[in-house]
Amino acid sequence: MIRLALSSLRFRTAAFLAIFVAVLLGSSLMSAAGGLLETGLRLNAAPQRLAAAPIIVIGRPAYHPPNGSGSVAYPERHGVDPALVAKLAGVGGVAQAIPDVSFPAALASGVAPGEEGVASGKDSDGSGKDSAGSGNAVLAGHAWASAALTPYKLISGTAPAAGQVVLDGRLAGNAKPGDKVTVIVSGTAREFVLAGVASAQRGVDVPSIFFAAADTPARVDAIGVFPAAGVIAADLAKRLQLPEGVTALTGDDRGAAEFAGIATSLPLIILSGVFGGMVAVVMALVVSATIGLSVRQRRRELALLRASGATPGQVRKMVVAETMLVAIIALAAGLLLGRTMGHWIFGMLSGNGVVPAALRFDQGPLPFAGAAVLTLVILRLTVGFAAGRAAKIRPIQALTEAAVPPVVIGRVRLIIGAVFAAATVGVGVSTIFMSPTNAAAIGGPAVLTGSIAVAVLGPLVIRAMLTSRVTGFLERRAGTNGVLAVINLRVRAVQFAAILVPIMLATAIALGNIYSQTTQQKAAVEAYTDNLIANTVITSETGGIPAGLFDEVRSAPGVTAASELVRSKGWIEEPYDTTHTSDPWPLLGLNGPVYKGKVRAGSLDQLTGETVALPPGAAKHLKVGVGDQIGVRLGDDALIKVKIVALVDGTSGYESILLPSALLAAHTTAGLPSQILLKTSKPVDLQKWPGTTVGGRSLLSAEYDAGLGIDAWIAYLLAAIAIAYTAIASINTIAVAVLDRRREFGLQRLTGSTRKQVSKMLYLENLVIAALGLVLGLVAACFSVFPIAIATRGWPLPSGPIWVLLGWIVLVLLLVLPVTGIAGRLAMRAKPMDAVNSPAG
Repeated sequence: MIRLALSSLRFRTAAFLAIFVAVLLGSSLMSAAGGLLETGLRLNAAPQRLAAAPIIVIGRPAYHPPNGSGSVAYPERHGVDPALVAKLAGVGGVAQAIPDVSFPAALASGVAPGEEGVASGKDSDGSGKDSAGSGNAVLAGHAWASAALTPYKLISGTAPAAGQVVLDGRLAGNAKPGDKVTVIVSGTAREFVLAGVASAQRGVDVPSIFFAAADTPARVDAIGVFPAAGVIAADLAKRLQLPEGVTALTGDDRGAAEFAGIATSLPLIILSGVFGGMVAVVMALVVSATIGLSVRQRRRELALLRASGATPGQVRKMVVAETMLVAIIALAAGLLLGRTMGHWIFGMLSGNGVVPAALRFDQGPLPFAGAAVLTLVILRLTVGFAAGRAAKIRPIQALTEAAVPPVVIGRVRLIIGAVFAAATVGVGVSTIFMSPTNAAAIGGPAVLTGSIAVAVLGPLVIRAMLTSRVTGFLERRAGTNGVLAVINLRVRAVQFAAILVPIMLATAIALGNIYSQTTQQKAAVEAYTDNLIANTVITSETGGIPAGLFDEVRSAPGVTAASELVRSKGWIEEPYDTTHTSDPWPLLGLNGPVYKGKVRAGSLDQLTGETVALPPGAAKHLKVGVGDQIGVRLGDDALIKVKIVALVDGTSGYESILLPSALLAAHTTAGLPSQILLKTSKPVDLQKWPGTTVGGRSLLSAEYDAGLGIDAWIAYLLAAIAIAYTAIASINTIAVAVLDRRREFGLQRLTGSTRKQVSKMLYLENLVIAALGLVLGLVAACFSVFPIAIATRGWPLPSGPIWVLLGWIVLVLLLVLPVTGIAGRLAMRAKPMDAVNSPAG
């Protein structure tokens, strides 16, 4: 049987090529997902600006709930006690301890000599923003003492004194020591004398501006520790007696001190889990449909083997052997492609800010081993199911079924399909009653469970949807070709189900993911912006709103309401809030009457000093009220005690905690408000404030939408990869199904049909299947999109551009029709008599 299996590969090229391509893509994507998981677990990110210090001491970079599980990176940088520098310097084995501080600093546009020499870099969180090309983007300012942490070496000039700066050579351009340069520091433009130009002695993406200690904030963000000669850094780090909430990093872990977002592996683990799970399900469905189609097309051959004396076990062994042989070759090629695929996907993630650019992609042997095992398990199960029934039937029955395959689904398959269909309905209904935060996590899987149900019950679904109205329409419009198409669709429902599944699956995943994300984004942006009264928004491109700007604009003519705006995240710890453990509360800092949520108790006029306004639901859960004191853990790990002065409504599911802007800004990375909100009837003049811009309410949604874009981009990436995979599978299955019908087309032509008539029948069949796939995919997507829309927006209509749906329909037609035409032409290339006498496949 093994020899027979090998010889049969030559005569079933199209079918086995389809299996090869499906396994190749599936295994490569699975190994890429494993690489993302390993990267998330390792979190290796080599430091750049802090690379010279073997040990970096920082405040803990991730929040760990006191009574919960998981962790989340702090949204703000937070420092350590400045007194710790001297303490560490006195530890035995420490040669030197150097403090480091980072703050917003940027060259003002058009004022620095040699500005044309300014180069582009990446911002400190690795997102790749232009750091100097425009002269306005935020750069990291540092004290000159921390130049040794890279190290930077002077190539001209001297170290800076008060009122002086040293520029990275990429920023200096043609400027020379003694020139005056304008630097926007913490939002305020100041003139400095260029004391020198320095060059980094290793690769650093972000060029720095160095100041004298007198011109830097009086805080310490990190401490670089240099061990004495002969002292091992890892051993010394363990001996450092650090206060609670402070940690020492060595090796590639030091990257967490320099690049935001590397403190916790949770986002990448979730991403890899969702991605890997989706690929596994898609691969199982696509490979199952492809193998099932290939095996069913060989029922005549298998029936003859049974009639000639082959046992069911021998037939099963032959089918499994030939399929697994092709699959193992494809698996080996897929694993080789997996590294390239992994780097490509990770490059897109890092290039679009989903993960920090400094994070290193790790893909050791375990992702490949896991992908190989999972792929082999899926293959063995699918080919076993496909070969099982054909191997067990009686020879005479097999010959009969080879002529007219039955549209029969076993009891086990019916039960499995019913279970997944019921699960889809249950998930969709339960999502309606979820909070907006949980709706996506709960409702998203409905796309896959619905797709699985349709895939399992495919033949029955096709026959059920071919109602008398549908068949009557085809017969009236297409005549004899329509009648033949209807007969084929009913008789060959099992084969056509293999074509239906990839189209339905791609439609469900594409439209379900895209419209779920656009709906959630729209709901979140509306909830945020609708609660803020403003028709004019002032923002800064240099790190924050400068001091004095707010006082000037709020007294400008025509201004009736004004407030600074600060955004961050935090947690309520005293009393402990179990509703937000690793998931933080949104924090809004305000100092004016621009919030229009209904005040249920107290007054927002008292939101000054160390006070807070809570949503009524949160206050009820915590059993606190106006006048009580609570402890809030802010984004920089500071625990502050604040008095409740108001209970204020917010959009259900999107409530925020309100704090005074001055209090919250002091605990952010920039230390400044990010925007000013104005309600004014006259234009605002900002010519005296370089680096600031003024616009309408769209700036509110633009800034908030940028934060939501990461989740959306992840969903779009997963959808795109799944779509590409299923599109290729659709091409494979259509081509295999059409090419296998050479005998049938030959017989039709011998009985008087022309090539044009057969082609028209073929187009009708696949157009109907494409339409059914689109409809069923839309239905599966609706079980996710509509419940999410109800949970997030309060009504079942999703948000999103209609052109996505129309474009997808066009894409499916462009996929199905050309492949049908090309495959049909190839299938009818031979003379009718030769086609009747030729081997199938």
